[in-house]
Amino acid sequence: MFLAATTASAATTATPATPATPATSPPPPHTGGLLALIPGTAGLLTVAALGIALLLVLIIKVRLQPFVALLTVSLAVGLAAGLSVTELFGTVQKSDAVSLIETGMGGILGHVAIIIGLGTMLGAILEVSGGAEVLSTRLLRLFGERREPLAMGLTGLIFGIPVFFDVGIFVLAPIVYAAAKRSGKSILLYCMPLLAGLSMTHAFLPPHPGPVAAAGLFKVDLGWIILMGLICGIPAVLAAWGYAAWIGKRLFVGVPQDMVEAAEEARAAVTAEKAAAGVKPHEAPVSLGTVLTIIGTPLLLILLATFSSIALAPSPGRSVIEFFGHPFVALTIALLMSYYLLGVRRGWSRTSLETVSTASLKPVGNIILVVGAGGVFGAVLKGSGVATALSDTFHNVGLPVIVLAYLLSLVLRVAQGSATVAIVTTAGIVVPLVEGQGLSPAHLALIIMAISAGSIFASHVNDGGFWMVSKYFGISERDTLKSWTVLESVLSVAGFAVAALVSLVV
Repeated sequence: MFLAATTASAATTATPATPATPATSPPPPHTGGLLALIPGTAGLLTVAALGIALLLVLIIKVRLQPFVALLTVSLAVGLAAGLSVTELFGTVQKSDAVSLIETGMGGILGHVAIIIGLGTMLGAILEVSGGAEVLSTRLLRLFGERREPLAMGLTGLIFGIPVFFDVGIFVLAPIVYAAAKRSGKSILLYCMPLLAGLSMTHAFLPPHPGPVAAAGLFKVDLGWIILMGLICGIPAVLAAWGYAAWIGKRLFVGVPQDMVEAAEEARAAVTAEKAAAGVKPHEAPVSLGTVLTIIGTPLLLILLATFSSIALAPSPGRSVIEFFGHPFVALTIALLMSYYLLGVRRGWSRTSLETVSTASLKPVGNIILVVGAGGVFGAVLKGSGVATALSDTFHNVGLPVIVLAYLLSLVLRVAQGSATVAIVTTAGIVVPLVEGQGLSPAHLALIIMAISAGSIFASHVNDGGFWMVSKYFGISERDTLKSWTVLESVLSVAGFAVAALVSLVV
């Protein structure tokens, strides 16, 4: 769906009267910038190493906003690799010159921005309508008190599909506090399975920005990302749940009073948000079937469209399936369903729906800009020749691309903390490594899964998620390292292991 269709041009035969036109020679390699001192592949690899080092310094030491840091490093790499100002920015006058900055930013955001925007609004309606609370409450009743940790894990897994990680914690934390307080057991037994579910969906499944951005850079259909995300993510989250049960029985963390008060404040905040949006405070509960239908509809439509292109011959019927299964259309359908089923049918006004939807988009700007800057970084790497040098070097190392992708993403994640930055930076470096290899969309999706798995390894003190988990659930920094940091590492290693094994047969 997102792969650009390429058609082979018909071969032309030279006639005796017309001499064959010589093939256009490739542009000469860049020789300016740092390459004037260190020419050739060695210089390009030096530029790449210095660029990644500069990125880490700007984010970790200087505390520069990741969007600004990525854009700055992209410009620095371009100039160091000998790119001209015209190549980077184009020209003021209209000409055939192509700006790497504009094409890199626009190419990725044309794919990602719409999906992130629609997914964010869908998650907001589910959140404010009480869909998450209904989902967790029904699952707790269904599984009973003994299996409440599993119910919390399933809640995080299902509700994590349409909402961001931090929103999921904010909405579901009060339910964790209540379950832990009622049982008198360690809060880790309840929050860790929940967090594993939220983290897995955030890393492996659309419409979250990391996998969506990587899919755009690799030009892989989102249906393959969903399928491989489930194949790799479900075993990974099961392994994480196993560790959560183990650590929860060996490390007791109670629910302090200030966290109980924080839970009440969180509920009050949600109620105030509903009131500000004009939503009635005593609405009828949302049905579990409604929540699952809204969440499952876009996933099913996208998967159907992906496999119809494989199983069905071109026909009007296949075109209809592919239309409704395009992520833009599928998510729009799910959003409109949520407007009606969770809003209009339950007494929401159109003003309330507009207010909730608009408010949800405010925090998305940073994510979209970071993803766009990652696209710029990838475009500069490719246009400068750095990507080709990296590709040749990595191929000579002898490791499979999927292993290199995981390790690079892992190093970037541990070094600077942001999963999204790790994914978009790694994808920009890895895409040239797979170009021209004839890899199937399924195999490319597995490489994306490896990148996503590396991006969640060992969340520690440089990751905002680490502090969010620590403060929301009243866990000391030392215990957060023992529980959350190890949980993320288990999720990462297990997800990569499955991706690597499946790649052997795909």
